[in-house]
Formats: sequence, structure tokens, C-alpha cells
Amino acid sequence: MVPAIYFKKLIGTEDIWEYRIQHASNIYRILCFFDSRSVVILTHGFEKKSMKTPRQEIERAESYRRDYLNRKGEKT
Repeated sequence: MVPAIYFKKLIGTEDIWEYRIQHASNIYRILCFFDSRSVVILTHGFEKKSMKTPRQEIERAESYRRDYLNRKGEKT
């Protein structure tokens, strides 16, 4: 189990989750989604400079998720 302060589902997304990493004064985010209960697909990461996750980053992760599922032969 990962505490919610580090890992949470982004509301209003196509099942995209955000993993938070803090190193010194820098905060990084890795967006991801689940392929199964035990497989997490990491889409990309970025340095977060504001409280809100940029919509452009969410759309990028959703695009990667759709592409992954289409390649796998699953519907999104």
C-alpha cells in the first residue's frame, strides 16, 4: 500500500494516476495507469511547479493509455 500523499487517482481522467516524488525543494510527478491489479504502466514524468496538474500533461497520459490499450486489443 502506498499512502495517498504519494499516489492518487486524478479526478475527471480516463483512469490516470499521479505518483508524487519530492527531492529537496523540487516536486516531480509521474503519471501512470493500471494494466491489471499488479501492473502499473508509467506514461511520463515532469517537474510540477503549481498545485494543479497541467491539463496538457493529463491529456498526454490519456493518449498514451489509449494507444497502449489499442495495441493490446482492448477497448478504452
